[in-house]
Amino acid sequence: MSRPKLNRHLKLEHLTQAPDGSGGYSQDWAELGVHWAEIKPGSGRETSGPAVSLSRVAYRITIRAAPVSSDARPKAGQRFRGHGRVYAITAVTESPSGERYLTCHAEEETAT
Repeated sequence: MSRPKLNRHLKLEHLTQAPDGSGGYSQDWAELGVHWAEIKPGSGRETSGPAVSLSRVAYRITIRAAPVSSDARPKAGQRFRGHGRVYAITAVTESPSGERYLTCHAEEETAT
């Protein structure tokens, strides 16, 4: 199996919550680090949102591996952001191309 071509620059982000002073909280995305990645699109589908139609495309994003305890290792519920696009991470596995890489299963959702 050939090595992945890590030619896309992506920022790994996680959701943070902070008190808003009114008994609730505000949410924001905080950057955890930067990864070079290979992005391969999968199948897409169209769904209905509250006011618009949405297009969802699955992606396989390959990055260099990081230890399980590291903040640099992506987790489901986090996201990658880069080149004006956002990829929501749904699962992370060791890559079939070897233990030096991780495969992140992600979805991109855009209004159509």
